[in-house]
Amino acid sequence: MDPLLLTDIEAAIRSSWDADTTTPAHRAHWDPGNPARDQCGVTALVVNDLLGGELIRGEVRIDGERVDYHWWNRLGMGVEIDLTREQFAPHETVSGGVAVERPAEIVRLREEYELLRARVLDGLRGRTGVEARTAAL
Repeated sequence: MDPLLLTDIEAAIRSSWDADTTTPAHRAHWDPGNPARDQCGVTALVVNDLLGGELIRGEVRIDGERVDYHWWNRLGMGVEIDLTREQFAPHETVSGGVAVERPAEIVRLREEYELLRARVLDGLRGRTGVEARTAAL
């Protein structure tokens, strides 16, 4: 059985982003030139499905004022994975970063999360030996 590598997960996620997996309020502004934009919440949930760990939430600030939140993952031994960090412009900064309990039920962005998750799992199933591991997800 081939191991499931982080590079495989990252490639499957990045190839699965589209306007329909982004935050609906920002969907009209989604740009394939910056495909990670507004994908952080659903991406962090999918990474959590696959690798476990903690969900981390930081604050996005412009000129010191919080304008949004940013989500990423922390695995064991403090290893952090942020597949959407490049979405931010130079004037946007991410500060903080606290572990947040995963919601028992995904309410906000549920459709987007389920769509991204299905695409990622389909992409991973194409790899030899991954079928059995992703079937349980």
